[in-house]
Amino acid sequence: MVVQERSITAEDFEAYALLPENVHRRLELVDGRMIELVSNDSSSRIGMLMGSRLTLFVYEHKLGWTTGADGGYQVGDDRFIPDAAFISNKRQAAPSGKAYNPIPLDLAVEVLSPTDDMSEVRIKLFKYVRAGFTVWLVDPVTQHIEVYSPDHDPRTIGIDGVLEGGDMLPGFTLPVKDIFGL
Repeated sequence: MVVQERSITAEDFEAYALLPENVHRRLELVDGRMIELVSNDSSSRIGMLMGSRLTLFVYEHKLGWTTGADGGYQVGDDRFIPDAAFISNKRQAAPSGKAYNPIPLDLAVEVLSPTDDMSEVRIKLFKYVRAGFTVWLVDPVTQHIEVYSPDHDPRTIGIDGVLEGGDMLPGFTLPVKDIFGL
């Protein structure tokens, strides 16, 4: 849901987002437009499952740290809130404590919700990858995951496939059917 149609700066956005009446809202800045994120219980459950599996693996292997659906990140002039994210120890040893972390993340997990505008989702994907991040786009309706990463063609993993962490998360595997509870 677009909250504001006119273009605003990142500084104006952060000032607005940090007002006491707005700090509990999930707001993103995409191409100068403020967007309020709205999910549902199905997409939220999948995001939580992805985040918990990712968190357990990352902490067990001491690879870095993770955030959930309230962790914001700066991506150029944009401000994004992925459903789950991973930052390696190489990039940042501990959370920044800021509403929108200025340190680049390694992985963003985005779970589609019925209210998502696919053109806005595609803009975010492009910006994540252009900034050097990997994105796992999870589609609860088609029950597949699209993997986007710099220097690689996008790939789709179907319900019978296995999501792998590759060089970023060596040894991480998650059967796609487990994500959707099949």
